[in-house]
Parts: sequence; structure tokens; C-alpha cells
Amino acid sequence: MIVDSSVWIDYLRHGRGRVADQLDEALRRRKVLMLPVILQEILQGADSPQRFAAWQRAFEAVPVAHSAEPQLTAIHAAGLYARCRWADITVRSANDCLIAASCIELDEPLLHLDRDFERIAEIEPRLRIAAA
Repeated sequence: MIVDSSVWIDYLRHGRGRVADQLDEALRRRKVLMLPVILQEILQGADSPQRFAAWQRAFEAVPVAHSAEPQLTAIHAAGLYARCRWADITVRSANDCLIAASCIELDEPLLHLDRDFERIAEIEPRLRIAAA
């Protein structure tokens, strides 16, 4: 399962609730994968150099997933963004389309707290959303 930065940030701030419980269980079962773009989003939100370093160390334990052909992933993500725009759906971050395209290519469900992914899934039903 891929876990979006929206979940990680909520988890790091609060660490409780239904999604936090789901993430805890997935971490225990070693069912969580990290995408580089999600790691970037998390780390850039650190409020101090110490927090940045602590988070960087903590996330080293989460396996990183890579698409086999990054150029095709970028094209797929751009296509998702364009298809949303053509359907009058505004995706607030192009990174969300990159995350969605990666999940589709890796055949991994996405756990998120970001409404844009629900909208992307309306356009691209191959995006599997992990039940929260």
C-alpha cells in the first residue's frame, strides 16, 4: 500500500484515529511502500533541522517503490492531470497525479486524506483507494 503525505502528516501530528490505526497495522505487517515524491512532501514540511533529520531517519525503514519507467510514469501523470482538467476537475497538486499514476503502475492501493484523489479516481478507475 502507498500512503500519501496527507496521512503521514496527520499521523505525525496526531497519531490517533481510524486512519492512524490502519497505518499502524499496515506498518506492523510491513505492507507500506514509500514513493520518492511523498517522502519529499513529508520532509519539506519539517519545522526544524532536527525534525527533518529525525523524520529522514525514521522513513529509512519504509521501503521505497519506483516505477520501472519514470518517463512513462510522468507521461501517465500528465495525462491524468489533463483528463481531470478536461472534465472540469481541478487537481490542486500535480504531484497527486504523479502519485496516482505510480499507484496504478505499481498496482498498489492508496491510503489518503486528500479529496483530490477521490476526484482523480472518478476519471481513472484503475486508481485503487485503500478503505479508510
